[in-house]
Amino acid sequence: MPKQNFETDAIRCQLERTQFQEHSTPLYLTSSYVFDNAEEMRASFADEKDRNIYSRYSNPNTSEFIEKICQMEHAEAGFAFASGMAAVFSTFAALLDTGDHIVCSSSIFGSTQTMLNSIFPKWNIATSFFNVNNLKDIESLIQPNTKLIYAESPTNPGVDILDLEYLGKIAKKHNVILIIDNCFATPYLQQPIPFGADLVIHSATKLLDGQGRVLGGITVGKSDLIHKIYLFARNTGPALSPFNAWVLSKSLETLAVRVDRHCENALHVAKVLESQPQIKRVKYPFLNSHPQHELAKKQMKHGGNVIAFELKGGLEAGRRFLDAIQLLSLTANLGDTRTIVSHPASTTHAKLTDEQRATAGITPGMIRISVGLEHPEDVLKDVLQALKQ
Repeated sequence: MPKQNFETDAIRCQLERTQFQEHSTPLYLTSSYVFDNAEEMRASFADEKDRNIYSRYSNPNTSEFIEKICQMEHAEAGFAFASGMAAVFSTFAALLDTGDHIVCSSSIFGSTQTMLNSIFPKWNIATSFFNVNNLKDIESLIQPNTKLIYAESPTNPGVDILDLEYLGKIAKKHNVILIIDNCFATPYLQQPIPFGADLVIHSATKLLDGQGRVLGGITVGKSDLIHKIYLFARNTGPALSPFNAWVLSKSLETLAVRVDRHCENALHVAKVLESQPQIKRVKYPFLNSHPQHELAKKQMKHGGNVIAFELKGGLEAGRRFLDAIQLLSLTANLGDTRTIVSHPASTTHAKLTDEQRATAGITPGMIRISVGLEHPEDVLKDVLQALKQ
């Protein structure tokens, strides 16, 4: 079959039909799979990738979801997890040994930051952080025991853009693994592997699902690295459930059309916010004023659905703004059909020190908006009335 477009692959990549000739992939809600005889069972356990054995590590629904993301990301293989953080932790834990070292962007999700600062040091795994505005510092941080470089682009919550091609060249030069969290962009807007990433991670809970229904995570990339991750996850159990995999696989069929509208809405909202006197600055990758605007256009199809802006008045102004919101949602998620507003300094990144937040570019008055699929004028109406208060 000739190469198809992204939208077609997202819809037409599916399991083979059963004897019932269903049009839509069915749910496989079974914990295990049967064998016809002892030899078949023995052979399957000797090479479990030949067939499904147990849904903790293989299931038709998770396999379909993985195959779709692999196609979208130009990846060789993948493994699906119960959540985005399960994917991040399992990927790191599978690849790292005691005494290894990580080079990481200072602008990352709060839970990932906590994992690197508080959990991995217990196993003598250290992390050095680089500022997203000083990528040239990365090489000076690389040590003989550095195993991997990790970054998000766009970053959470400040929507900074990192030069993926530059990161890929540095990783290759020093023979370290490059892992990119592509959650904010989705495979529709950006594919880090052609730029040099070895692995790509997603919190599927966000835009991949897109409707705030289920948790999920996935890591895709080079098959030899994924095999190590698979072996770790097979024995530790952070697997994605078949039901959630089925939901996510169906969600991917509408990913392109949803993300197109998210981006269209977000750009419109961002442009209006730039003119508001209560706001010190607005950051959105496809605004001309974004510091990495040209780089964003090189790496991304559109600017994504997340806007970060800084209120005049700092922490208290941020809290007052959230209290004044009437229509939009105050919740711990993003990438939903519903527009979501959060104040990172007092929520997702509250456990970081003031210095860590400053290094990550999180100011006391920063607001993060995940623009949904409502009419953009209704979103703006609520944001503008909250700004006035």
